[in-house]
Amino acid sequence: MSDQLDWVDIGARLRQSRIAAGLSQDQLARAIGLERTMVAKAEAGVRRLDALELSRVAAVLGLPMAHFLARPPAVLSRRTELAEDANADAARNAYLLEAELASWLRDVRQLIGLGVLDHARPVRYPGAIRDAADARDAATWLRNELGAGNDPLGSLLQLCETAGQLLLAADVPGEGASALDGDLAVCVVSSRSEPGRRRSTAAHELGHLVIGDEYSTDLAVHSSREDRERAVDAFAAELLLPSAAVSHAVAASSLEGTRTALVRLAAVYRTSWSLVLRQAERAGVIDQRQSLASRVPTRAELMDAAGWVPEPDLEQLRVPPSVAAAVMKAWRRGLITPARAEELSRGQISADDLAFASDVGEKP
Repeated sequence: MSDQLDWVDIGARLRQSRIAAGLSQDQLARAIGLERTMVAKAEAGVRRLDALELSRVAAVLGLPMAHFLARPPAVLSRRTELAEDANADAARNAYLLEAELASWLRDVRQLIGLGVLDHARPVRYPGAIRDAADARDAATWLRNELGAGNDPLGSLLQLCETAGQLLLAADVPGEGASALDGDLAVCVVSSRSEPGRRRSTAAHELGHLVIGDEYSTDLAVHSSREDRERAVDAFAAELLLPSAAVSHAVAASSLEGTRTALVRLAAVYRTSWSLVLRQAERAGVIDQRQSLASRVPTRAELMDAAGWVPEPDLEQLRVPPSVAAAVMKAWRRGLITPARAEELSRGQISADDLAFASDVGEKP
């Protein structure tokens, strides 16, 4: 099957993208200098857009032209189909995440095609996943495979890369999405969430990969989608903060001592307070979360408990180290322009800096 879409498919993607941007046909038409009827015909696939028109559409909607021309990955996190009267936030955010995910996959594929990026094969759990308990076992297995034991994990960028999933922290709304295209796994996590939520989302998307989509034959056949998502959530929670680590930290504590121990866990393991309480309840060290849920730790408490201010994850670094290195390698070899290097690195490598480096002779 060709990677190129026909005009009916292009029209459908145009319509979905317009709705995701919150624009009417008339608003989009005026923004790109066409009649509304021309946009309607293009969306129906009965009128072709020329290259200039399509580039204007892409600019107005904030999407690359390839979004309209290339097929999306075969495996994508599910989303709700957009309609003109769709819920503005949930469906549109999911669509924008999918578009960013497809763009990220194309960018990674380009670097691989240029011969500058190698990637690890995705790690897959060898056991069967039937329920949340099995998913937690899979998280424990992965920690052991990575040599982490019950210790705090470092950046999820590095962990996901080691597990064979290239993660992008993108300035898009929503939560996260992931794709598996052959032996290449990628995911996108919104950088707009608070730090603990970002890590939970990244761990969740890694769970989709490690325990399988949809999500294993056993789980897919016998469970609802909600049950399957709960299993992936259980994987993510156990990966970020093992129950055994919680039990050890709060052994023989009083109620106030228990909270202090849990605050330190939140700081050291860089998780949300809600995830800490969930794992504490599962470990049997608290009876109910409600008594502690409203007492969210302050920044001062986190600093006091850990002795430092926890560094937010997926904030300064947005792309895996291997991708940033591959972009530099491609630029040094003259395979990409400084502007394209900035695009591929999502702004972590500045085109101005590369142009200056070239002027002073740093590029071979």
